[in-house]
Amino acid sequence: MTVQVAACDTFRSGAVEQLRTHCNRLSIPLYERGYEKDPAKVAYEAIKSAERSNIDVLLVDTAGRMQDNEPLMRALSNLINLNQPDLTLFVGEALVGNDAVDQLTKFNQRLADLARTPTAQMIQGLVLTKMDTIDDKVGAALSMVYVSGAPIMFVGCGQTYVDLKRLNVKSVVRSLLK
Repeated sequence: MTVQVAACDTFRSGAVEQLRTHCNRLSIPLYERGYEKDPAKVAYEAIKSAERSNIDVLLVDTAGRMQDNEPLMRALSNLINLNQPDLTLFVGEALVGNDAVDQLTKFNQRLADLARTPTAQMIQGLVLTKMDTIDDKVGAALSMVYVSGAPIMFVGCGQTYVDLKRLNVKSVVRSLLK
């Protein structure tokens, strides 16, 4: 399986360089066009480039954003509306607890509000980082699944690439039953 990453955080200074460093370490090609570009158009160009190069998976990295940052939410909605990704993931920190539930709910609401079609593309999966810091307090993670209907795809349990893992459901159930 071939993978490429598209640098669509065209807002934050240093974002492209940071992503380039990670891609170099992982020997994954990076598609980038620098800063102050429309992220939706960069993603569109990256998709076309990946198709021409027979890339199987294109990961589109976007700017981190708060759900109440209107310009960034509009940019994300535009990127989704223009490119219709196969999968839209929400990446959030597990340690913020119920704030993450609120953030996810507002993300989905803003995506629905800004959609150009009646069937808005919502968050379809969750990636929760810092799961190793929450001990047995997994209630917020379960609430995120409940309110969004999106499964937890991966959890981050450390600082290295190999610390991104699939969720161990049995472990979560054991934590809840303690």
